[in-house]
Amino acid sequence: MEKYALKWEYLLSPKRLGSASHVPKSPERSQFQRDYDRIIFSSPFRRLQNKTQVFPLPGSIFVHNRLTHSLEVASVGRSLGNLLAMELEKNDQAVGKDFFSSFGAIVSAACLAHDLGNPPFGHSGEKAISRFFSDGNGKPLQQMVSHDEWLDLTHFEGNANAFRVLTHRFAGRRNGGFALTYATLTSLVKYPYGSAAAGNKHKYGFFTSEKDIFSEIAGEQQLIRLSDAADRYCRHPLVYLVEAADDITYQIMDVEDAHKLKILSYDETCHILTAFWDANSKEGKSFFAYTGEIFKTVTDRNERISYLRATLINKLVNECITLFMRHYAAIMNGRFDSSLMDALEGASAAGIENCRKLSGERIYNHPSVVEVEIAGYRILGALLNDFVDAALCPKSPYAQKLLLLLPDQFRSRPEDPVYTRVQSVLDFVSGMTDLFALDLYRTIHGMK
Repeated sequence: MEKYALKWEYLLSPKRLGSASHVPKSPERSQFQRDYDRIIFSSPFRRLQNKTQVFPLPGSIFVHNRLTHSLEVASVGRSLGNLLAMELEKNDQAVGKDFFSSFGAIVSAACLAHDLGNPPFGHSGEKAISRFFSDGNGKPLQQMVSHDEWLDLTHFEGNANAFRVLTHRFAGRRNGGFALTYATLTSLVKYPYGSAAAGNKHKYGFFTSEKDIFSEIAGEQQLIRLSDAADRYCRHPLVYLVEAADDITYQIMDVEDAHKLKILSYDETCHILTAFWDANSKEGKSFFAYTGEIFKTVTDRNERISYLRATLINKLVNECITLFMRHYAAIMNGRFDSSLMDALEGASAAGIENCRKLSGERIYNHPSVVEVEIAGYRILGALLNDFVDAALCPKSPYAQKLLLLLPDQFRSRPEDPVYTRVQSVLDFVSGMTDLFALDLYRTIHGMK
């Protein structure tokens, strides 16, 4: 068996953050299944039901919110993990019986947690927070924090915030945050470096405050430290599956939601999704030939789109596993610098590119989406203005009253560094649901 720089016996570590030793095995649930359960029963996960995915929270037509999206990503991720385990065992990569059987549980748990750090109002929430510091009333803070801390604030990143939610010891809480296993935590981090190493991409995986935590976990798992930056590491191999599950799900489900909301017609939607099958490819099959008579027997248009979507997800899942195995050596040596979806070829690559282009033109710039984004800028900017000012100048009568609205776990002390006090406010604000943020904004500004 070929030797690789990354070794599964370390990558699949069941050690828990904040625990001095490995937790004994449990007969009814693996340690990674326990991770999944801890996440799904948590308050931050439940709050995702009132956080915007793309479209405004539903009225008569139910479209995806952050919670339903995360559940679907976890479902796709579990399939990816189980399929990869079968492929590795079939190719004699296993170190022992059922060595890879935990893949499905690890990937699904990481998928379940991947959006826990996203603020309210969709991705515009991240931009609103960043803008408050880069161009808004938070700009004077640049002189009060370090260079790396300032990059964290001016490029606020939901991915890094998810890692913080899971690992930070909030006031009154236990050491290790959720105390998840090392394997699940590193499978979540798509960008294993801090903001200072992000360069022009602006995406990164952990804040300066969690840098040492990630370094501890990466050392335990023997992730490769890359030479261009001290806090930059190679990816955990299972990250590629978590990323693929997210990419597959939101690309396809956003199109289905747009059809339900009549942004896209039935014919347009069918054309977009069936384009992933190319009769001229080496498969030699169109979608209709691929599905036989099943599609023809379904007459309900919404059900037809649902069936088409399910068939397409299955196709992309299998293609991603094929790509993972094709690039296995590069992945296990920390040298694969792409996502699995970006490595797609033929009709699938063209189909994904078409989805991305159409989403940018027709979906993400739809008036209903833009309205939510504009509201997010106004509401989050105002909340940050009030609470950051109160955290930094807590002695005024107004600040003292305002800080009473903070839950105990998010309260900082006057002697804490500026970065710590600001982060406490960001922990509070980013964890809000859309509706709570709107309600609190109205309350403290006398609009109720």
